Amino acid sequence: MTITVFAARRILTMNPSQPEATHIAVRDGRILAVGDLEAMQAFSDTQWDERFADRCLMPGFVEGHSHALEGTMWEYPYLGYFPRRDPDGRRWAGAQSLAAVQVLLREQAELLPPHQPLIAWGFDPVYFEGARLDRRRLDEAVSDRPLVILHASLHVMTVNSAMLELAGLQRHVDVEGIMVDDDGSLTGELQEMAAMHVVFETLGMNLFETVGAPETLWRYGRVARNAGVTTITDLYNPLTDEGIAALKAVTREDDYPVRLVPAMAALAWPVDEGIQRLQGCLEQGNDKLHFGSVKLMTDGSIQGYTARLKWPHYHDGHANGIWNAPPETLKEMVEAYHQAGLQLHIHTNGDEAVELMLEALEGALVFWPRCDHRHTLQHCQVIDHAQLRRAAAQGLCLNMFANHLYYWGDIHRQRTLGHERCQRLEPLASARRLGIPTAIHSDAPVTPLGPLFTAWCAVARETATGRVLGEHERLSVRDALEMITLGAAYTLRLDHLVGSLEIGKFADMVALDRDPLASAPDALKEIRVTATVLGGRVHEAE
Repeated sequence: MTITVFAARRILTMNPSQPEATHIAVRDGRILAVGDLEAMQAFSDTQWDERFADRCLMPGFVEGHSHALEGTMWEYPYLGYFPRRDPDGRRWAGAQSLAAVQVLLREQAELLPPHQPLIAWGFDPVYFEGARLDRRRLDEAVSDRPLVILHASLHVMTVNSAMLELAGLQRHVDVEGIMVDDDGSLTGELQEMAAMHVVFETLGMNLFETVGAPETLWRYGRVARNAGVTTITDLYNPLTDEGIAALKAVTREDDYPVRLVPAMAALAWPVDEGIQRLQGCLEQGNDKLHFGSVKLMTDGSIQGYTARLKWPHYHDGHANGIWNAPPETLKEMVEAYHQAGLQLHIHTNGDEAVELMLEALEGALVFWPRCDHRHTLQHCQVIDHAQLRRAAAQGLCLNMFANHLYYWGDIHRQRTLGHERCQRLEPLASARRLGIPTAIHSDAPVTPLGPLFTAWCAVARETATGRVLGEHERLSVRDALEMITLGAAYTLRLDHLVGSLEIGKFADMVALDRDPLASAPDALKEIRVTATVLGGRVHEAE
């Protein structure tokens, strides 16, 4: 077979034994050699590829916590506070006031046939002072059809009166998360999965299950490619029969530009059935599809006030958050999936949720010891130092939501967490000092997919207004780059295949227009991805 040699101005390998190179040889989709020009001349029958000669090459980025919903949500209008671009490059300005939200909703409703439900997404109430968005404000905008607004956190939605009536939600007020006024009338706000499920069931579609559609997976792949990502997760996949078939079919396509790691949504299945389903998937993967992980959702989001925080709870006195299942049920699920030999990715936004899961994992490991389990706490945004030490003792991995520092840092300091807890918001440097395998992520579509921006957040720790939160938790650029490559690959049990450029691994790379180690740290977020390489196949970014 012909050997392709890629040349670059500089290659950052993330291999501690050989951190840098200028050339990389690829055969059969895998790395044959990494080194300088002289090392490449030992090979015959080579094809030289100079298209990246003036570029910096790195291992393709690994996004360890994102959702294929990124490929679904852009079918609906975006209501977020911050401007954003969709996969086709269109810029959505977002909405910075409730009046602007109402105007955008009226405009979008006029584009639909009569009575067709309108779904929009990305709304973030924490940025709006005063009255909270409720059914009355939505009715002022759209009253002639059901209206569903999914919040940016994906943990809350608000619906109008037409949707409340269609779903018969007045009959379900005993479901936790269906919010009511002081007089007992429905506000239209629905918090967490059980409450939102009633609406999805009425509409005959569940947004969280659309991730199995081939067009969704292709759109998701294009977004990943443009961000320099070559290995991406879908960390809440229901793994329906149709969804599994779509995952297998799409990833077998030569042109599909990413490797995909779906984690089964634990709460979507009875425990025994979920274990059996996931174990049955283990042999159904391919080089671009890797099964074996399960995602457990414990609490909600801090900015949505549905995360579970330890005392003194929310800084502004708001009531504590919501469990997505009773704590004892969550602990039993941890024990069952651990005993079955599967890897757990556990959503723990608040430190009370972290505490519950540390207790559950400690118990599971006592009764069923496992080496190299790589159970990973996801988000763990305000994990405290005692909890960090316990996580290290248990051999856990962490994957922290570094983008929170920018998008919600100001809100957390002023309203949800206060000054002191914000100094340990995403305590990345502390985790690294304790030797805990750690990654950072975007949680797309909650925030835009962009590992270099995520790395900048971990290095600069600046909010949207430029305030620094927790300067002692800042990372070096090199450490941040490790967390979006090899560190993330480790949490996915794929570090033997991706995450660094070493002989035998998949030839997955990202080409950058600038060298992140030769640029100012603040330039990280400005570096442009020009292409990715997956198994030696070049995919130009758009």
